Amino acid sequence: MSLHEMPLVEGVFASNWVAPAGPALETFEKEFAAKVGAKHATAVVSGTAALHLALQVAGVGPGDEVACSTLTFVASANPIRYLGATPVFVDSDDGSWNLDPGLLENFFRKRREAGRLPKALVLVHLYGQAADIAPIAKLCDEHGVILVEDAAESLGATYQGRHPGTFGRCGIFSFNGNKIITTSGGGMLVSEDPRLVEEARYLATQARDRVNYYQHSQIGYNYRLSNVLAAIGIGQLRVLEQRVEARRRIFERYEALLGGLPGLSFMPEAKHGRCSRWLTCVQIDPVRFGVDREAVRLALEAKNIESRAVWKPLHMQPIFAACETVGGAVAERLFAHGLCLPSGSAMSDADIERVAEVVRACARP
Repeated sequence: MSLHEMPLVEGVFASNWVAPAGPALETFEKEFAAKVGAKHATAVVSGTAALHLALQVAGVGPGDEVACSTLTFVASANPIRYLGATPVFVDSDDGSWNLDPGLLENFFRKRREAGRLPKALVLVHLYGQAADIAPIAKLCDEHGVILVEDAAESLGATYQGRHPGTFGRCGIFSFNGNKIITTSGGGMLVSEDPRLVEEARYLATQARDRVNYYQHSQIGYNYRLSNVLAAIGIGQLRVLEQRVEARRRIFERYEALLGGLPGLSFMPEAKHGRCSRWLTCVQIDPVRFGVDREAVRLALEAKNIESRAVWKPLHMQPIFAACETVGGAVAERLFAHGLCLPSGSAMSDADIERVAEVVRACARP
């Protein structure tokens, strides 16, 4: 938390607007949309809920197929299943760790020839870095595939000067406790189309018909963010750039301390934009470094330092074992060798040096 949130929360309590709706919620939506350059936004309880709504208002339903990045958290694909659709997973490229446009192009071409194009694509922007959106958006447009952007991990990043999450039919963001800014839990759906955002907001409030009694003509959800959490979000938005600067500083310090180690490399920053460095992620080649990623993780754990493996690809998850995968070897390698180092915005130089010292001690050149 910064110094901004508490007065805003106290203002909400003083006004007694603690219910799901209220003035802070509307302000948060407007300020967030302005911050990322979107025209319209609606705030909900999680990024997962936002993605569920985004896919539903895009028309995804039972029997559809939805292409999806494979190197990501399971929440990027679960909403596809919520709607009765089937995910098809697409591999990453080495330059950004995000979805490979070349693989997507071949996949769309083959599916077009077979008359089986997917309904939509969930394009994930991973670990604070935008995917190469322009060629992917062009492919979606050419083939009539709806582009939905999962920018849950990439608030504060840029792509060609714009925020990821604002290029597709809808974009979604997360304010979970581990994100670069947080409302403790929460998410946001953005779109240039006011009708889509209004439909999402309607579904998020139990799809109550617009009459003066309780009538429901379709299934809705209890997904609306509370006015109290929205007040926290307003305060957090004010320090977003400071948070990005802090994460990038942490990455730069790690790079200075660990960059010369044989067999250790960092997630590259793609030329098409600024990475927020939400997490500092490394690849550890066990042959050149001397031990594998898991040995480093356990050494850190022994010093009460938490680190985690890079996301296990969704095509390797038991719940998606039967789903089609396009490629997969790159994501599998990134998972096998990848480690996310402590990256919290409040980390001091001494904290970073303590982590780096343990990592360096693991090296067996």
